[in-house]
Amino acid sequence: MFSHIMVGATDIEASKKFYDEVLGVLGYGPGVLNASPTGKKRYFYMAPTGIFSISEPIDEKPATGGNGSTTGFSVTDAAQGDAWHAAGVANGGTACEDAPGIREGDSDKMYLAYLRDPSGNKICALHRIPA
Repeated sequence: MFSHIMVGATDIEASKKFYDEVLGVLGYGPGVLNASPTGKKRYFYMAPTGIFSISEPIDEKPATGGNGSTTGFSVTDAAQGDAWHAAGVANGGTACEDAPGIREGDSDKMYLAYLRDPSGNKICALHRIPA
């Protein structure tokens, strides 16, 4: 459904360190540097189905986390989600929402873990648990 997701980064190198670690837990390589047409730094994390990227804002305004926005990353199980969360907290992220764990809804059961990256963007690790 999505070709790419890009989030703003206030401190691009701190954000790169954070995402290199949390996405490394999921099996992705370090971000690849790419300069925007305006010379702003951005890093791309490539996957077979799309791209996640972080960028210095090109409009010269501060990066901000979107209020109500969350970018979700698939994890294979709760153990990988716990490792993802721990890597994020150890590399400049902040735990948010409820503690990592299983949530049950009316029709499904899933593991969720939430973090804010160094620029305040909210991200989530999610594993859908088969019925």
